[in-house]
Amino acid sequence: AATAQITPQAVENLGLTVRQAKGIQRHLWQLGHDPGTIDGQLGTNSWKAMQRSLRSYGYSDAIDGIVGPNTIKALQRMLKQHWGYSGAIDGIAGSGTRAAFARCGTAWANNYGY
Repeated sequence: AATAQITPQAVENLGLTVRQAKGIQRHLWQLGHDPGTIDGQLGTNSWKAMQRSLRSYGYSDAIDGIVGPNTIKALQRMLKQHWGYSGAIDGIAGSGTRAAFARCGTAWANNYGY
């Protein structure tokens, strides 16, 4: 009998806690970019929603759900403008990018009561 292969959905929270990631997901949903289940796991659907959001603000074009260098660069542009990121727009999710993303996630988690 043939067995169906199941490919697990990749989750990349970039260092966010479940609470912070839920804040991000809820904010994306509020903006009209459906991240799927608000579960604190930034998987493909959440990243596609993030990419749609970043594109709507002119930061990015790609919508593929992959957290690659172009998505990180777009995220860094947004974080630089709104969340105190002061590093290079280099597509590397280093400590500065992660810290700014965490500030963003904490703010939205607090806003939505997570």
